[in-house]
Amino acid sequence: MTNKKQGSLVFVGTGMRMAGQLTPIAQSYIESFDIVIAAVPNIFTRKWLQGVAKEYVCLNDHYDDTKVEGKTRRDTYRRMADTILKEMRAGKKVCAAFYGHPGIFACISHMAIAEAREEGYEAHMEPGISALDCLVADLGIDPGSHGMQSMESTQFMIYKRTLDPTALLILWQVGIAGDLTLKRFDTEPAHLQILVNKLAQYYPLDHEVILYEAATDPLEKTRIDKLRLGDLPKMSYKQITTLVIPPAQTLEKDQAIIDELNALAALRAQVQQAA
Repeated sequence: MTNKKQGSLVFVGTGMRMAGQLTPIAQSYIESFDIVIAAVPNIFTRKWLQGVAKEYVCLNDHYDDTKVEGKTRRDTYRRMADTILKEMRAGKKVCAAFYGHPGIFACISHMAIAEAREEGYEAHMEPGISALDCLVADLGIDPGSHGMQSMESTQFMIYKRTLDPTALLILWQVGIAGDLTLKRFDTEPAHLQILVNKLAQYYPLDHEVILYEAATDPLEKTRIDKLRLGDLPKMSYKQITTLVIPPAQTLEKDQAIIDELNALAALRAQVQQAA
């Protein structure tokens, strides 16, 4: 077994709204580790991190890499991971802080943790409050009532996926839907129309859908816009906009399975009576 090296890595989430959504264990790592390397959009969260961290590095400027000819978001994520790993390899205890949950739509954390462990370093992730957690609370949706499907918008568009219209569908990052260049941070009506056309194979165009954006600070309002599926290309979007599509069909019972389960229950009851 590989001996653990000096230096370690932990990824933590700051939640969507840092105030009240930062877990005690995440805060303890932020305050006690040698360096905090962060990628958070909210300026108040960044200032707080900078104030409590022993040393602070902001990764937000790495997104400018996409402006360089030939570079994409993949290059940005790779450089972010490399920046984090460099400090760990220097023997520091590194806390990488990302907004929301550090492992949800955040390939950097999975990439860096896997490489750190391969090299013999201690590395792990602590959960955080994600956009999905806020969505469930803000919209009053229980994913367990009908089941839930969750996927990235462009991934849904370019791969052959089969949807279940009896279950909740959540499409993430609809604000960059259809971008194959991996350089843009927005979308356009033509891309959204392609998305609508594909969704129309499963849902009527007048089916009510929701555009959702979690509030990230006390002054910001949560976005909950309800509209027709067919009207999606007309709307405005941010990179963080999420498309929520409630079930369009009712669940149909599988009577054969129900009968089989009831038969097993009846048999079990007979055995217990005979014992």
